[in-house]
Amino acid sequence: MSNLVAYPALLCFGTGIVQLLLHRRVALQRAVALLSSIAGIVLSVLLTYTIWTSGIQVQTAGGWPVPFGITLTADLFSGMMMILAAVVLFTSILYIFRDMNPDSERTFFYPVLFFMMAGVNLSFATGDIFNLYVAFEVMLISSYFLMALGSTGPQVREGLKYLLLNTVASSLFLFGVALLYGVTSSLNMADIAAKAASEPGNPYITLSGMLFLVVFAAKGALFPFYWWLPRSYYYVPNGIAPLFASMLTKVGVYGLIRVFTLIFIHDSGLTHSLLLVIGGLTMFLGVMGAISQYDFKAILSYHIISQIGYMIMGLGLYTVLGLAGAVFYIAHHIIVKSGLFLLSGATSRITGQTDFKHYSGLLASYPGLAYTFFATAISLAGVPPFSGFFAKFALLRAAVEKGAWGIAAVSLLVSFFTLFSMIKIFRKAYWGRPSGQRIQRTRRDYFAALTPAVILLALSVAMGLGGGYMMEFALATADQLMHPNIYVEAVLGR
Repeated sequence: MSNLVAYPALLCFGTGIVQLLLHRRVALQRAVALLSSIAGIVLSVLLTYTIWTSGIQVQTAGGWPVPFGITLTADLFSGMMMILAAVVLFTSILYIFRDMNPDSERTFFYPVLFFMMAGVNLSFATGDIFNLYVAFEVMLISSYFLMALGSTGPQVREGLKYLLLNTVASSLFLFGVALLYGVTSSLNMADIAAKAASEPGNPYITLSGMLFLVVFAAKGALFPFYWWLPRSYYYVPNGIAPLFASMLTKVGVYGLIRVFTLIFIHDSGLTHSLLLVIGGLTMFLGVMGAISQYDFKAILSYHIISQIGYMIMGLGLYTVLGLAGAVFYIAHHIIVKSGLFLLSGATSRITGQTDFKHYSGLLASYPGLAYTFFATAISLAGVPPFSGFFAKFALLRAAVEKGAWGIAAVSLLVSFFTLFSMIKIFRKAYWGRPSGQRIQRTRRDYFAALTPAVILLALSVAMGLGGGYMMEFALATADQLMHPNIYVEAVLGR
């Protein structure tokens, strides 16, 4: 048993409480936020290293025996997701210090931010299906506040859509949990998996699996439930947008991968084929939305959808290499997409706009910003030696090995359109003759706003140049996911 499993979530929750006590003392809140985000990286890396060397880590609350008590469980997939959450939180906080309106900081911004991240980390750590629901609700309630921060008309309107969709999805989530409990008399995911394995043809388990598919598809913005995301995330404040874009939808993806590699695996011929179709439609329709836009932030918002399709492609293929590609792609996407949204924010700080009709030609005055965007953009498109190339190559190879030529062709086509839309941003925003107004910023302010994106770009390059090590980790993670008995034995002790 290891207490490390709980520390990332407890750190964020404790930080949120401390931030409440420091209400309106912005300087102290900033210091606590920065130190907590650094501590989060250290704890999540330590946890993942422990999992790598000692196996899956399990913690039971209150000394209750499994499966009767609340269980926290972390495998390599959970540990990786906690590291990524901590890194994105750290870089976002660096940007928030430069970008956030001081009046917004004097609200309950920092407490709510850390409560949201506590929900994110608890989602990755819980081994209990009902507590997964609780973690989602903690995360979503906090995200409603952050999405409406500023209370403009469009924010409230799009936030209402976000609220209504997630309320319906949460209701279905609770119904699915109740159905599983009615069949298995358990809420522990490992115990549910063991009992589901003994009843592979149970129609109620299959029904609950379909409910969870709908729930996580809605929360993860998969086809046909992706319609809410582009406008909702478009109006999120720039400092918070990387967390929404990179983490919140990935919690839905995490949920899909977790339950469809652990619990609902006995109808894999049907469900994973369906997931493959959903993944293909998600990536294609998402990128079609992106290439039709002429607004920096809108293009990036649609690309969230298309890139999620690649992750679901790996799950749908349901092979070790396919899941390894999905794991690699999740890590790549979280890092790169966060960087792109930070660059969008840094650009809008200079121009006061995100619509290309109002400005162009930033390369002449801000070459560092322009070339950082260009490198990050081609990483998203999958150009070597960046991380995107190796993640997409693994997925493509897995599709070819399985004979899934249709999804392989779609993934290649979407990569081309992704590159096209990224080049469009570069050409419209940074290339060409300078035009539009410029908001004067000091050199120190400019570099402070750019630094978080540079850190994330460096991580993408490191993941690409160290692709062999990253793929070794991804394959080990996929091997754990493809052998759910490892998870079940670690939790149940049998």
